Amino acid sequence: MARNNRADLRLDAPKGLRTGNIVGLGRNGHSRDRFGRFTEAIARGMGTPWFLLGLTLFAAAWISWNTLAPVSWRFDSVALGFIALTLVLSMQASYAAPMILLAQNRQDDRDRVQFEQDRQRAERTLADTEYLAREVVALRIAIKDMASKDFIRAEMRALLEHLDERSHLDERGHLDERSDPDNISTTESRPTA
Repeated sequence: MARNNRADLRLDAPKGLRTGNIVGLGRNGHSRDRFGRFTEAIARGMGTPWFLLGLTLFAAAWISWNTLAPVSWRFDSVALGFIALTLVLSMQASYAAPMILLAQNRQDDRDRVQFEQDRQRAERTLADTEYLAREVVALRIAIKDMASKDFIRAEMRALLEHLDERSHLDERGHLDERSDPDNISTTESRPTA
């Protein structure tokens, strides 16, 4: 018989989290997980103080009835040590232990899946953190190589001072040329050696 969808048959998820799998279906098509949820509810109920109180009241009523009721109404013998009560409590314990183990196994499966999801989430968070750390370092390096406002201002001041000096020199040069027009002609007429 072919399986409908292999993705539905994940073994890392507890049966309660799987949907539509062929393995989890009983003979009549109903989910076998319903029994697991039923046993978990019973195991959860057995772990409460109310269950212990109810069991104590049940045993006390049983013993009281079989001790104080008329002999014809009694169904368990005091002389034999309440054999029927012992059998009832033994049967209850024999069913309770496997139900508790089944509930514990189902919880272990859920914990295993939750642990795997937490591990994957932690890996993603670590990768994101490492990426962000690399980005911060790259930004620091880029900022370190960038010119600061103070550096640009100092360079601009130096450039302005240089331009002012040059403009003053140019003005002096123009004044010298205007005052001595023969200087230009003598330099042009001078033979080069």
